[in-house]
Amino acid sequence: MHYSRLCALLIDCNTSDVDEAASFWSEALGRAVDPDHPGTRGNYRMLETPLDEPVVQIQRVDHESRVHIDIETDDIPAEVARLEKLGAQVVNRLERWVVMQAPTGQRFCVVRVQRPGFPKNATLWS
Repeated sequence: MHYSRLCALLIDCNTSDVDEAASFWSEALGRAVDPDHPGTRGNYRMLETPLDEPVVQIQRVDHESRVHIDIETDDIPAEVARLEKLGAQVVNRLERWVVMQAPTGQRFCVVRVQRPGFPKNATLWS
């Protein structure tokens, strides 16, 4: 048995200036950039997010700009296996997360627990 829940909305930006992209999305969404968040580093900028909501992260990428979600779980292999049974496919297994593709074509990531309060609002899978 394991838990999982929606963790984050990541805005992938193919840009040389992640701060400019974060500034745009900060204004567009009405959420300040959180420079002190541990996730604000390198190619990543976090927006301030209420504790009970999924985080919003701006990410500088080399591929096309898009939006993807992260699903956080206390058991990555079990969650990946569950999603594979639903028809998702593994695209890439990385050290701390797994990139997957839904049968409908969207890519998403399965990540370790990121937000406080886990497993609040998570689904228990058996």
